[in-house]
This record gives sequence, C-alpha cells and structure tokens, in this order.
Amino acid sequence: MSIKIPFLSKQPKESDSLSEENAPNHVAIIMDGNGRWAQKRGLPRFAGHKEGVSTVNKIVKTAVRANVKVLTLYTFSTENWKRPKQEVEYILKLPKEFLHVYLPSLMENNVRIQTIGDFQSLPGYTQEAVNYAMEKTKNNDGLILNFAINYGSRHEILKAVKQIATELKEENIDIDSLDEEAFSKHLYTNGVSDPDLLIRTGGEYRLSNFMLWQLAYTEFWFTDKLWPEFTEETFHEALLAYQQRKRRYGGI
Repeated sequence: MSIKIPFLSKQPKESDSLSEENAPNHVAIIMDGNGRWAQKRGLPRFAGHKEGVSTVNKIVKTAVRANVKVLTLYTFSTENWKRPKQEVEYILKLPKEFLHVYLPSLMENNVRIQTIGDFQSLPGYTQEAVNYAMEKTKNNDGLILNFAINYGSRHEILKAVKQIATELKEENIDIDSLDEEAFSKHLYTNGVSDPDLLIRTGGEYRLSNFMLWQLAYTEFWFTDKLWPEFTEETFHEALLAYQQRKRRYGGI
C-alpha cells in the first residue's frame, strides 16, 4: 500500500494521466526491501536481490515511456560493506548478471548507463561489467540510467571539499568565485540535474546518506511496497503524485 502524506500531495485519481508538460526530468529511487521480501517468503536474502533486478528492468522501461530523462538507482551504499561478505559479493555480481541479460533491451530503448560513487574501489568483475555497458551505450541519447554504486553522500561531499581545498591551496580557484554551482561541479553528479522526485520503497522514511546535497528541493514519495513488489503501476502512481504538486523553491 502506498503511503500518502496529506501535506505533500493530494490523492491521484484513477482517471488521471501523465502530462508531458510537468513530468519529472530526474527521478531517484532508494530501492529498499529486497531482503525482507525474501524473508517473508522463507527464502534466502539473495533471492530478494535477484528478484529486485527484474524490477529494475521493468521500471527502466516505464521511465523511458514516461519521458524521464535521468533515473538514478541507489544500488549499493558505502555502508552496505557492513553486510555479510557473501551477500556483499552477491550484490556486486548482480550488475554483470543484469547487464548480460538486459543490455540488448537497454540498447533498443536508447538508454545510456552512467555511475556515481567510488567506482574504483569496487571489485574488478563489477568494474569490468559496468565499464563494458557504459562503453556500449555511450552514444545513446535517451534515458540516462545512473547507478549509485559504492555511493555515500557524506563521502561525496567530503571529497568535494578536499578537492576545492587543494585547488585553493594551489591557487587554481579564487575563494570569492566559490558558489553552489561551483561546488556542485566537484560532486559525482556533475553534469546531471538534481532529482525532481525521490521514491523510497520498503516503508522507511529516511535518506540513508543518499544525495544529501542534490535533494535539497526534491519532492519525496514513499511506499510500503518492498522493491521486488514495486510495479509499473506503482511507479505511474508516484509520477502522478509528483505532477499534482506545486514546487515553490522557497517562494510563494
């Protein structure tokens, strides 16, 4: 069941349809609940992660049809290394499995793959699979499928601060020229617009160290559905809820 927060949005009607004029350009999703989905069914947590891959494919296709320009998926956080070693290894092998099966479909749908996060610290097999997909899709000019993998927002912000401090020390930039736009250029998301809509599945209400800078004016939408249960219809519902909101950015 989707959770509706009255002061954030009105209930969408079944008859409502998406409008191209007010579609979110960038949708970010915290894909929560794979392990719980499996445990509810008496299955190992791995089964939930595997089922979640199928959901990713369906939601990517829906995003393409809905004219979304960027879809950022929180795939693996810097905190996820704390999980059992076997589970971490399984999760980090999923990009290879996903891309092996679905890369032809991504190419057919003109999808371009990108990543944000500390990519170089990932295992070689993960880097190899993702690099191959990024190379194959680099000339596509449709939806950007942005995997946040080994990503942590605090780490990202600290990295940006260190880079700026180094540039100041080397006198490559002037302190008076440093503004929000200049700072943003040192983040992993440089060149990508901030999310218009954040979706979190699994019934949780927290950001979990995800895009803390970029989500300053993003609209939030939560659902109790676990990620493997997140359907094209649920995604459509979230997009409709977004379209019924008025974004004022601190104004009237």
